[in-house]
Amino acid sequence: MKIENTKAQMRKGVLEYCILSILKDEDAYVAEILGTLKDAKMLVVEGTIYPLLTRLKNAGLLSYRWEESTSGPPRKYYGLTETGKLFLKELNTTWSELQNAVNLVTRTKTTKNE
Repeated sequence: MKIENTKAQMRKGVLEYCILSILKDEDAYVAEILGTLKDAKMLVVEGTIYPLLTRLKNAGLLSYRWEESTSGPPRKYYGLTETGKLFLKELNTTWSELQNAVNLVTRTKTTKNE
């Protein structure tokens, strides 16, 4: 079993949550979303993010608008819908519960005498 495959699957599992979190405060276009993910060491390629953004839009969690750019073609800005904000709130709760559970399971056990 290759560790890289497992690491990639772990990243994929939280990518949707990360994208929604990036968009919680302000709209962003794909290059900004990718930049934020890259800065966080979440390596994602455009070929992965576009289908995910489309799926989130089709699910009613995201909306988009076109905005003219001074340095090239118009940009598609994505933002959370009201449904997306509620969905993210639920994911925040789920993430917190999952994080606590994983921490409990993976922490080093100590004996009673230590």
